[in-house]
Formats: sequence, C-alpha cells, structure tokens
Amino acid sequence: MRSKYRTFRKTQVTSGCLALVSLVGCGGTGDTTTPVSSAPPATVEAHQHPSEGPHHGGLIELGDEEYHAELVHNEEDGSVTIYLLDSTAKKPVSIDGIGLTINLSHEGQAKQFTLNPKPDSGDLPGASSRFVSSDPELAEELDHEGVDAQLVALINGKQFRAKITHEHDHDGHDHNH
Repeated sequence: MRSKYRTFRKTQVTSGCLALVSLVGCGGTGDTTTPVSSAPPATVEAHQHPSEGPHHGGLIELGDEEYHAELVHNEEDGSVTIYLLDSTAKKPVSIDGIGLTINLSHEGQAKQFTLNPKPDSGDLPGASSRFVSSDPELAEELDHEGVDAQLVALINGKQFRAKITHEHDHDGHDHNH
C-alpha cells in the first residue's frame, strides 16, 4: 500500500563511547577474593529517539539534538509541514516568529521557500510548533534526486541549520509522477 506521506531524514554520522564500570574490592587483609555486590548491575542507557516523529514524518536534528524538526509531505494536497519538537523528538516546541525557511539547490538553481506558522491547538498564544507550505514546487523539489535542501529555524533567538535528505526507499513509491 502506498503511503500518502513521504519520509525525509537528516543524514547524520554519530559516534559513541561506552564506558564500562567495574567494581573492584580493595581490602588490606591480603584476601585475594573480589567482593560481589548483591545490587543489580548498573545499566548504561544509549541516547535514543524515535526513527520517525509523532506525525509519522522524518526527523531532522537541530543543533546537538537540542531540538528536532519533523518533516511531513502530504502527497494528496502537495503540502509540506514541519513540526518543531523537543530534544526527545516527542513533544512540540512552540516558537514566536514569522516562519521557517527551506533553502534548496538543484541543478545549479537556488530557491528559497517559507513555511508559515499554523498553530496547533496546544501551542502557546502567538506562537506555533507547526509550519506549513502549500507550494507544490517545494514538495516537487524535495523529491528530486540530488537536491541539496537545508532547513533554517530561529528558536529562542538562536539560528539552527540542518540538512534535509530524502530517503528513496519507499515501498511501491513511484518517482515518475
């Protein structure tokens, strides 16, 4: 079944370091046995967030995972919606402002698109966590192979820029519209 939403993901390279902690008994009695604790072993939690956002869109990391943006492309009406989310990519983040920007470059042509605020019912007065473009050209350009797309967002006075990449592995997805 063909989904009416297309998924976009931020390309990211992550590296992690896992520290193992061991308990070593230290007794001055000459005893060579290591005491064993009856407490359960400590667990190391890896930082994880969902692979998709609450609206089933692709996630875009903003900053050092300070925030996330979820990009949803509705194929039925050609709209592109971005939801601003917290560091866990689960809760909406409302911001003041005139909108978000997507800068595109494809085949040597640069274009800029504005996504206007469209507040959700839970957003703070005068702020929005949802931004929408009904420009069919944006949706079409994001779908092209080789497009260079960047999201620009101003959150609490700090500008964030993040690369948007399109995953071309849709089940039954036909790129020849």
